[in-house]
Amino acid sequence: MKYKKILVALDNTPLAKKVFEEALSVAKCHQATLKLVHCLPMETPSTAPYPSLYEGEFNDFSYLMRERLESQATETKKWLSNYEEIAKEQGIATEWEWKIGEPGRWVRDIAKDWEADLIVIGRRGLTGVSEMLLGSVSNYIVHHAPSSVLVVQETKVN
Repeated sequence: MKYKKILVALDNTPLAKKVFEEALSVAKCHQATLKLVHCLPMETPSTAPYPSLYEGEFNDFSYLMRERLESQATETKKWLSNYEEIAKEQGIATEWEWKIGEPGRWVRDIAKDWEADLIVIGRRGLTGVSEMLLGSVSNYIVHHAPSSVLVVQETKVN
């Protein structure tokens, strides 16, 4: 099978570099186009590191959330642009996109709308209760993707 469009789900972790390099390698072999995707999580009052809403600080909470989101968006654009430049220097047509929300669903929807042939995603190796509580984007993608999925496993150094 020849891949033409490869969607690469990235976060800003050390594993992301490995995921990007794997996707870039496959893209070179297939002369495919890359689409780099990142999802900023939507924080809720119970998960956000902000003042309690029950103390009447809703305006502060809103301001702090917006400020934090703007900062994360700026940083996201910076490192996605950097990955894009690396790929383009190697002759791979590349674009990127970021969204706010639940990553599994956004990656699935973007892959479907963009008609990706392959999704490349990382997996940290959570199991058991950790995976159940924290969720697993890679697991969701494997079970709901509209295309083939390449999962890049994080390697643990002992």
